[in-house]
Amino acid sequence: MRIVVVGDVLLDRDVAGTSERLSPDAPVPVVDVCHATRRAGGAGLVATMLAADTDVRLVTVLSDDDNADELRSAIEGITVIAGPSGAPTPVKTRVSSSGHAVVRLDEGCEPAPVPDVTEAMLAEIANADVLLVADYGRGLTANERLRDALTERGRTVPVVWDPHPKGAAPVCSSAVVTPNLSEAAASAGLPVTLDTAFEAGRVLRDRWECAAVAVTVGERGVVVTSDDALPVHVPAPAVGEVDPCGAGDRFAASVALGLARGDDLTAAVGRAVTETGRFLRDGGVASLDTASVPLRSRVEDAFLVARDTRAAGGTVVATGGCFDLLHAGHARTLAAARDLGDCLVVCLNSDDSVRRLKGPERPIMTQADRIDLLLSLACVDAVLVFDEDTPEAALRRLQPDVWVKGGDYSASSLPEAAALAEWGGRAVTVPYHPGRSTTRLASAIERVS
Repeated sequence: MRIVVVGDVLLDRDVAGTSERLSPDAPVPVVDVCHATRRAGGAGLVATMLAADTDVRLVTVLSDDDNADELRSAIEGITVIAGPSGAPTPVKTRVSSSGHAVVRLDEGCEPAPVPDVTEAMLAEIANADVLLVADYGRGLTANERLRDALTERGRTVPVVWDPHPKGAAPVCSSAVVTPNLSEAAASAGLPVTLDTAFEAGRVLRDRWECAAVAVTVGERGVVVTSDDALPVHVPAPAVGEVDPCGAGDRFAASVALGLARGDDLTAAVGRAVTETGRFLRDGGVASLDTASVPLRSRVEDAFLVARDTRAAGGTVVATGGCFDLLHAGHARTLAAARDLGDCLVVCLNSDDSVRRLKGPERPIMTQADRIDLLLSLACVDAVLVFDEDTPEAALRRLQPDVWVKGGDYSASSLPEAAALAEWGGRAVTVPYHPGRSTTRLASAIERVS
C-alpha cells in the first residue's frame, strides 16, 4: 500500500536554550543556545511521519540553494519525486528558552510563483493507493496539471487534503478535507467557536464539493461533516499543556494511514484523534528528533532542567536505577520522588552498565526505549544516562538537592550518601512496594509467552 504525499516542503529549525539576562542594546532577552535541531517541515514532515508505518513517496518541488541541501538531508531515506521550485527554500526557525517560545523567524516564505510539474510527478500521483495533499500555500497545488491529476486519481482512491489559508481550494474528488477551526471559520466567514466547526463543515463541504470535511478543534477533538448525515463529533483525549506544533500534520497523516488500511472515514478519524494525542504526549515534533539527537543532548537537557529549577529557587530531586520493564513499583517510587521537589531527574544505567550488573541477557528493553518510557511519565522531567556501575559520577555532575531510593535502605546506608554530603545534598528513601520487580515481571511474561 503506497501513500503519496503531495505538497510544499519547508525546512524547520528549533533553537533551544536559556535566558537569564536582557540585551544591553535593547530590552530583549538574550538566549544562550544549548542545542539546535532541524527537520523537514510541511509535506516533508508528513512524509517523515508516515515513513515509519508504510511505503511513502513525496511529490514536491525543491530549490537549489544551500537550505535545500539541508532539507534534502532531512528527508534522506524517503523517495522524493521533485521538480524545480523557482523560489528560495522556505525556512522557519523557532527559538525557545526553558521550553517557552521566544520568537519565530521566517525566511523565504513570501508568495512564490506557481511552479511547473514534471511528468514523473504526475506519474507518481497516477499510481498512488492513497493521496495526502499537504498544502502550505507555496503555489504547488494551484498548478492546473497537478490538480487535474489529483482530481482524476481521486475518483478511484482516497484523497486527504490538508488545506492552507493561502493555498488553492481542494479538488472536488477529495475524500476528506482537514482544516483546523480557525482556517475553517475564516474560509466560511464565521466566528471562531465550537459551534462554528459544525456550520463551517457544512458550508465548506458544499463549496468544495468534497465527500467530507473534518474540522480539528484542538483539545476538543474533531467535527466530521459528510454527505447528508448528521455531523459527528470525535472527542480528543486529554494531553495537558503540550507543544501543538505538528498536530495537524499528524492528524492528516493518521487519517490517510487509516484509509489506506481499509478503515471507513469515521474509524480513520477516531484512530487519528487517538494517535495525535499520543504524538503530542510523547513530545510532538521533538519526538521525531530522538533518533538523530546524540546522547549528549539528552544529558544537556537534564542539566538544563536542573539549572532552571535552581534559578527559580526550586529543589532538584534525582533518583536512579535500570528501570528495565517499567512496573507499578517503579511508577509509585518515581511519583513519590517527584513530590519531594520541583523537578525529577532520573539517572539511568546505560545498556552496557545494565549488562555488567545484571548479566548478558539484560537489559530486556533497550536504553532508548527505557528513556522514552520514563519521559512519558508526567512525574519525570529529564533522564541522565550514565555508563558507570554506580551513579556517583553522574550525581557529582548534577549535584541534586535530594537523592531518592525506594526499598529497605536506611538513608545513611545508601552508597551515594557520601557523595551527596560533598555539596550538602541529602539522601531519602520512599516506601518499598513488595512483590513488584523486573525479575518477577519477566518471569511472569515468560510463563505466558
